Amino acid sequence: MTLTHEQAVEAARGVAAVIAKDALERDRANAEPLAEAQLLRDAGLPALLLPTSVGGAGLGWTTALRVVREIAVADGSIAQLLGYHYVNVANLWWVGGVERWGRRSAEEQWLWGDAVNPTDPDLVLTPDGDGYRLNGRKNFATGVSSGDASVVAGAVEGTGEPLLVVVPLGTEGLATGGDWDNLGQRLSASGSVTFTDVVITPEQVLGGIGPDAATPRSSLVTPAIQAVFGAFYLGVAQGALATARDYTRSTSRPWLLSDSPSATADPYVLATYGRLVAATRAVEALADAVADHLDRADVAGGALTWDARGELAEHVAALKVVATDVALDVTSTIFEVTGARATSNAVGLDRFWRNVRTHTLHDPVAYKRREVGDHYLNGTYPPFTLYT
Repeated sequence: MTLTHEQAVEAARGVAAVIAKDALERDRANAEPLAEAQLLRDAGLPALLLPTSVGGAGLGWTTALRVVREIAVADGSIAQLLGYHYVNVANLWWVGGVERWGRRSAEEQWLWGDAVNPTDPDLVLTPDGDGYRLNGRKNFATGVSSGDASVVAGAVEGTGEPLLVVVPLGTEGLATGGDWDNLGQRLSASGSVTFTDVVITPEQVLGGIGPDAATPRSSLVTPAIQAVFGAFYLGVAQGALATARDYTRSTSRPWLLSDSPSATADPYVLATYGRLVAATRAVEALADAVADHLDRADVAGGALTWDARGELAEHVAALKVVATDVALDVTSTIFEVTGARATSNAVGLDRFWRNVRTHTLHDPVAYKRREVGDHYLNGTYPPFTLYT
């Protein structure tokens, strides 16, 4: 399916409009997001980044991150699912395998999950003929249970060499835990995954991902995923503000000591909304600049240098800092401009805060602040890890 930037954004808004209708009920059900994943496929969004040479739309990160943001306005969980997919599928050209896996992925609008978390014990790839046998358990994975294929990181037994491999859904020996029952992001298809003697053929090996194998372009996986975080934190904040605005207009009442005829005329309510809207717009401007920066780095391909990659990583870290701070502020402060009755479970305003509070703990934002400060004072770049 061929999409322009404008068509992709409109398609994302269409999906968001559908999932917004029952977002609270789906959050409470904590079910596998299979229907939501199919909505993304039907809209043609999974193949957005894939090159036109394999049937994809050939669009860039400016579009992908905007799409993630639009989905997050309605549901942060589904935005996470799609945002992670974009980074996972990008490994097909950053690390290798786009010709082997890209065409089918584009034709069938595959969604890609991942089991890569470096804080978990390594999965073991035991040499077996021309390929490997994959064994082990990851305590945290995203999209494996609802996607069509996943990128999985394992260490080769004996050498410790880290490799990225492809494991399609339904592969014998692949089992998802169904054990994600956290405060927020409840429909992100997260949780544990176990691999038991999973056969990995040579075609399923994308390539090495360790520091020795990394190139500036292949290491874009980290700034890209962190940019996804910033995009959907922003989207959740925008969704929280819009939902609170509707409630204030329709339901909130002025405080008994107020001289205002309505909550929408109360100067304190207006000032609070003004502060939150201004902060959110500032994050939006930075998010747009980061998306353009990531696009330029990706397009540079093999000409991308480590210094240029470092500048991008610092720029993304700044987005992570302000998107985290503003999203947490917005999603908690909206109760002050909606009133006590807005804390009703029937209203469900808490889901916005629960989603950003849960995901912003992915990696400590204090370390991102330090990275930005270290670059500003000392000119240093964050070292390449799967978190920086």
